[in-house]
Amino acid sequence: MLVKTYCAAVNGLDVTTVMIEVSMTRGVMYHITGLPDNSVKESRDRISAAVQNIGFKFPVADITVNMAPADIRKEGSSYDLPLAIAILAANGKVQSDHLNEYVMVGELGLDGKLQPVRGALPIAIRARAEKFKGLIVPSQNIREAAVVNNIDVYGMDNLMDVVNFLNGTQHYEPTVIDTRREFYKQQSHFDLDFSDVRGQESVKRALEVAAAGGHNLIMIGPPGSGKSMLAKRLPGILPPLSLAESLETTQIHSIAGKLDRGTSLISQRPFRSPHHTISQVALVGGGNTPQPGEISLAHNGVLFLDELPEFNKSTLEVLRQPLEDRTITINRAKYILSLPCSFMFVASMNPCPCGYYGDPTHNCVCTPGQIQRYMNKISGPLLDRIDIHCEIQAVPFAELSQMKPGESSAVIRERVIRARNIQTERFSSLPLGEGGGRGRIHCNAMMTERMLHEFAEPDAASLNMLRMAMERLKLSARAYSRILKVARTIADLAGSEKVESMHIAEAIGYRNLDRGDWAERGI
Repeated sequence: MLVKTYCAAVNGLDVTTVMIEVSMTRGVMYHITGLPDNSVKESRDRISAAVQNIGFKFPVADITVNMAPADIRKEGSSYDLPLAIAILAANGKVQSDHLNEYVMVGELGLDGKLQPVRGALPIAIRARAEKFKGLIVPSQNIREAAVVNNIDVYGMDNLMDVVNFLNGTQHYEPTVIDTRREFYKQQSHFDLDFSDVRGQESVKRALEVAAAGGHNLIMIGPPGSGKSMLAKRLPGILPPLSLAESLETTQIHSIAGKLDRGTSLISQRPFRSPHHTISQVALVGGGNTPQPGEISLAHNGVLFLDELPEFNKSTLEVLRQPLEDRTITINRAKYILSLPCSFMFVASMNPCPCGYYGDPTHNCVCTPGQIQRYMNKISGPLLDRIDIHCEIQAVPFAELSQMKPGESSAVIRERVIRARNIQTERFSSLPLGEGGGRGRIHCNAMMTERMLHEFAEPDAASLNMLRMAMERLKLSARAYSRILKVARTIADLAGSEKVESMHIAEAIGYRNLDRGDWAERGI
């Protein structure tokens, strides 16, 4: 007897529907074809134990399994459930009349219980696109899968539940989640607030400008000056995620297995802060089993690298292309993985190995050679992709001891949202893909050179100021477009249609690491 069931193969955000064909004849062999990996090959033993432990006998027969399309590698344990159902249906224990209406995924325990799998959300989206009637997933995955409407999603606890459902001996209701209500009710709470930060007004302003324009930022200052504390509060002033951004972000975390149990949608922008010992693969993604890296997990959010020079230099260099293209494509012998990675890059660093170069209250013990080698760990091409360089000093005791709280994140966020709304309206008339294949332009940091001439052209006085600054402060040529992008954001925060001299002046002040005399003068 020949039986067909349906499941899915996940490769990044790309999902392919997989048809499992089971043919059963006389014999005792078990054959499986269609590029299965070891975990799929081992599924026979799990299925056999699970089938027997729910009260059935595993058929003694010659079982041939084909997983189509055969040119796509099948990896992971999510194929256990559709394989088990196909074998039981071929043995006459499950009715096969409606098997073509459902996509099934789930790992089987030896007792027949269903274990959660990765990628339930993108699988549900694909199943709906291919007009399947329903999706059957482990109950632990039900909340993330059920956010997809126009498809019946059933969460099952064990293999026997699925058998009863398909045989019609037990009725189950599909899980329904009000996606918009679920999304908006989780969005407003942040544990960390800028009102807790004493002093550092210039740094708060730089972070506000960065958030308003989606600009990359680096903070340079001595230990204990508050770099990490400020960076961790950045998500609280970023604009809220749109529902489309939330779905895309949740899909990435779903395929990585990073969703908390019971979570349906990620409603707050991600903040990822990997340790400086992270490998290239962990940062950008890939591996033997393709997985998203930290840059993709930070999609639509913030990637924070604390103590930037302590990261391996070759690891930092792989950030250059993702920062520019906002997508990462990983080519390996067995697969090609493409993932989005549009994130704000925020970094912090000390000015020297000891941390106190240029500090008025501590003596630096580093030699000029040590300082130069330390700074050279960050290459020019990587620094070129950071729009704002922000110097930070330790807060004096007089400011630190003040009981008066600073400006709250909610107040700053309102200004950021107003500036982003201006940018959204400005770029709304541009065709999709105008930003060099990076999708819709939605913030000033994504502007191309042509857009700079159209939307951020300085007047004669501003242009003269910029020319003088580049000559006197020894700014590099690559700083020109960065200054214009930041100046456009500052103008948006001020509600100005034109980029004026005061906006250019502030933007110039955020290019300190481009100054030729930076290493000599200290910070």
